[in-house]
Amino acid sequence: MSTATLSRPAPAAPAFAPTLTVFILTALLVSGQLYVVIPLLPDMAVGWHTDPGALTWLVTAFAIGYAIGFLLFGPLSDRLGRRRLLMIGMPLAAVATALVAISSDPGVAIALRLVQGVAVATFPPAGMAYLGESVEPRRRVVAISAITGAFLASAVLLQVAGQLLVGSVGWRGLFVLSAIGLALAWLGLRAVMSPDRPREQRGSLMATYRVVPSLLANPALALRYLAVLVLLGGFVAVYTGLQLSGVVTSSGELLGLRAGGLPSILLIPLLTPWLARLSAPVRATVFLLLAAFTLAVTGATGPGAVGLALLLALYVAAITAGLPALNESIASLAESSRGTALALFSFFLAVGSSLGPLAAAAFSRFDLLMYGLAGVMIVGALAVLVSTRLAAGGRRV
Repeated sequence: MSTATLSRPAPAAPAFAPTLTVFILTALLVSGQLYVVIPLLPDMAVGWHTDPGALTWLVTAFAIGYAIGFLLFGPLSDRLGRRRLLMIGMPLAAVATALVAISSDPGVAIALRLVQGVAVATFPPAGMAYLGESVEPRRRVVAISAITGAFLASAVLLQVAGQLLVGSVGWRGLFVLSAIGLALAWLGLRAVMSPDRPREQRGSLMATYRVVPSLLANPALALRYLAVLVLLGGFVAVYTGLQLSGVVTSSGELLGLRAGGLPSILLIPLLTPWLARLSAPVRATVFLLLAAFTLAVTGATGPGAVGLALLLALYVAAITAGLPALNESIASLAESSRGTALALFSFFLAVGSSLGPLAAAAFSRFDLLMYGLAGVMIVGALAVLVSTRLAAGGRRV
């Protein structure tokens, strides 16, 4: 007696538009958890009878957990699968966020923010790797650009949301809303993501993490990670410098300059079908040089409010287009370790975010900061150029 083994056909991939919509909203909410607490600090300080400055650890703890999570979950997503990891990580993120809302003192809240950062860090590496593998090539650049833009836009949108809502729902209510949002994001991802493909299990779980040093030891990848660090570190440094230098005199004007970059963030994904005609390393180099040029002009001209807004919009456009190009160029070198490589991409984004304020504080004048950052952007462009030479040899870059 013989038995025939019937193989089930692979399920059809979900429609592109619903998938991208869910991923964009999830990216806004996940990345925005870093920023949403900033406008809440005064209210939290009043409730806990402490100084708002002491509560900045609520931001730092989340950033530390976020960076650690990238390194932890990138290799796991390669081993376990993108969807499976997110089906575990997103509910944990919702629970950790809800627990912050009921925390009894700052120490507990800081510890929970660390846990929250680790949990939400499941999404960027697994989500980006999923899009890179599942979206058809002609739409892939659009998808990656849109998600990268959402990560950048969250810095503005979630701070604005926190500032507008804290008066009506309180800071605890905002964390409850965030927890509900993360739970809904989990359900949305569950609905639109295709089942994970079978994955070959090689070696022990610890062996999964041994790929991290090998990726960092790859000279071409290491140079591209340097460019990632430069690009986002400069982005954070510019806006921190605006606040520290006194160039902007009111919080409303600063908020307006931040919001002025949103049109660029929205526009770049629409232009990616044309931008994608250039290879990813070429795009990354061009936009790093454009960022350098914009910063140098800002430093040299000392523009007024309108001129500064226009130059910052162009600068944000360069960042928004440069980051997905670097993402794509890194993924192209990672082969079977795409999730781990993109986890390192996200890790260097987080490190750049933490170094940006230190860079801004190191310069006493805004124009000098602009010149310094312009020079760093040029170094990043040169790093991408050299990495392309090193990656040559038949491998697609």
